[in-house]
Amino acid sequence: MTQTMAAPATQPREPVPPRIRPSRPLATRRWLVSGLAMLAAIGIWAVAAALVDDPILPQPSDVADRVVAIVVSGEALTNFAASIGKIVAGFAIAMVAGLVIGFAMGRSRFMTSYFSLPLFVLGNMPGLTYAVFGLLIFGVGAGGPIVVSALVATPFIAMNVAEGVRSVDGNLLAMCRAFERDRTDILRHLYLPALTTFVFAGVRYGFAMAWKVEALTEVFGASSGVGFMIRKAYQEFQVDDMLAWTALFVVAMVLIERGLAHLENRFFAWRKEIA
Repeated sequence: MTQTMAAPATQPREPVPPRIRPSRPLATRRWLVSGLAMLAAIGIWAVAAALVDDPILPQPSDVADRVVAIVVSGEALTNFAASIGKIVAGFAIAMVAGLVIGFAMGRSRFMTSYFSLPLFVLGNMPGLTYAVFGLLIFGVGAGGPIVVSALVATPFIAMNVAEGVRSVDGNLLAMCRAFERDRTDILRHLYLPALTTFVFAGVRYGFAMAWKVEALTEVFGASSGVGFMIRKAYQEFQVDDMLAWTALFVVAMVLIERGLAHLENRFFAWRKEIA
């Protein structure tokens, strides 16, 4: 007597959820809300300036005229180039120090304990302290802002690099050793892809902090740069010039930060798609 076996019923596959992408209307709405908030702030400023009616609080139109004059005259390009050059030099130092310290912290618990407190102190020290010490040690010149930028950015880069090293799968390291891969291949094909996103995040946050502290250092001791021009306008009691340079500083900072964020989303979009 033969017994027939019924074929098991196939389980229906669960539908794959569609990939969610940010809608364009939502992004447009955010820009619209931000623009309205900016216009409201400018309107309040204009009303307050009209009520005060004193040069100490100039009208937004006067500040806008000074912004246009500074840009047309070429002073904006010259001084921003000087400031950005100092930050780039400081970041080059911070990248070397941050990569070495962060890699050592990620590979050794002793190094983590050794560097944790110094990096915490460097990352939380007031910007005014950096500016004063930069002036006392290096005097008026480019040395102070460069060193200050490096000291401010190093903790952010080092801590992010350490987290990136710790994120590397230990099984992959064991596999590399089993196949007798040399250190160069391990660094290039294992650590470098894992560290890229962490380094990029450290650069974004480190740049935001270093940019502000570097400008503050220029206010106290520099012969060029955005901070120097703000101090010059203060000494001449030109409030509209002070506000104009501050507005240009804010615009440049926002554009650079948004540019870095766009590059990060563009280069590492594959991580979000995998997630």
